[in-house]
Amino acid sequence: MAAFVRTFTKRVFIVSNVLLVICFLLACTNSFLNPQKFWFIAVLGLAFPFLLVLNLAFIIFWLIFRSRWALLSLVALLLSFTNVRALIGFNFSSEFALKKDSNTLRILTWNVQWFDEQTKKDKSQKSRRKEMLSFIDDQNADVLCFQEFLEANQHKKASYSNINDITELGYPYHYWVRDHEISWGLYNAGVAIFSKFPLTDTVRIQYSWQAIRPAAESLISADIIFRGKTLRIFTTHLQSVLLRQDDYRNLEKIKSADDSMVEASRFILNKLKRGYHFRASQAQLVRDKLDESPHPEIICGDFNDVPNSYTYFKIKGDRQDAFIEQGAGLGRTYRYVSPTLRIDYLLADDRFVVTQVKRTVLPYSDHYPVITDLQWR
Repeated sequence: MAAFVRTFTKRVFIVSNVLLVICFLLACTNSFLNPQKFWFIAVLGLAFPFLLVLNLAFIIFWLIFRSRWALLSLVALLLSFTNVRALIGFNFSSEFALKKDSNTLRILTWNVQWFDEQTKKDKSQKSRRKEMLSFIDDQNADVLCFQEFLEANQHKKASYSNINDITELGYPYHYWVRDHEISWGLYNAGVAIFSKFPLTDTVRIQYSWQAIRPAAESLISADIIFRGKTLRIFTTHLQSVLLRQDDYRNLEKIKSADDSMVEASRFILNKLKRGYHFRASQAQLVRDKLDESPHPEIICGDFNDVPNSYTYFKIKGDRQDAFIEQGAGLGRTYRYVSPTLRIDYLLADDRFVVTQVKRTVLPYSDHYPVITDLQWR
């Protein structure tokens, strides 16, 4: 009887391990399979970090029992190297130094979620806009790239101007585009670049369906001369999944195995599928524009997709991921749902050296800001 139990238990573990490896390797294909055709692989890709942990657990388990089955998960792990390398930063270096020299170009990218004005407030209904501006001022960045940037409509009465306030922080040059109207036209939202250096050759590229489905913001670019050389900086906000408060509650139902979880899962899957479909075409457009740049390029912004995704790898190409170059851990940039959601990036041409990077955990927006220092190679 004891022998039967041991044999049965071992077979259960073997079958579980095989199924896990299959799912794990399928999740790895997310980096190159177009989600317009293989959206279910893209959804599975969201589980990649968790599948990775389980895979490592199986390796340890089989090694403890000195079983050759450890090779199964070990081979799968080796095959996933590219995905793992994009997921985790291994640079546990010293604390980020705010002070910088004239050879360093510092860029801050942040989805500011309308500067908290039209979304989240604290319990006393106090706006966090001033705290956000103060944080930006303290970072001593040369270039600021914002997504979901909010500005008052010039033809309406508003109590403040974010453009004026940021200009007064020492950023006399800016380029921003109006992608959406909110609050009955009182404010405009879009993407923006602010700079201490003059901006030239500014370009805006709208996604073809953007006016119909306002869940993304334009791709914009501007040229900057730094240390006698011209670089082109891009920023964008790719298609959002558009999760609302009801969706977050549905996620809690799914986590708790609530009776209504099936319907909740179906609704959220449809949103994910739609988001993957649009981002795939956006990523191709962004990649094309990056490749056309006559100057060394940097792109930063909110890609709304994880590091092992088709979107990420399509845009990245041979460029450096600043976080992977100098960051540590998973580098979560989205505050909600899962600690694995690094969806805000800075990718740089290899003619730059990334010297340090910082992600700051703040309660003001639903995204965390990312600050990167670069130098010419």
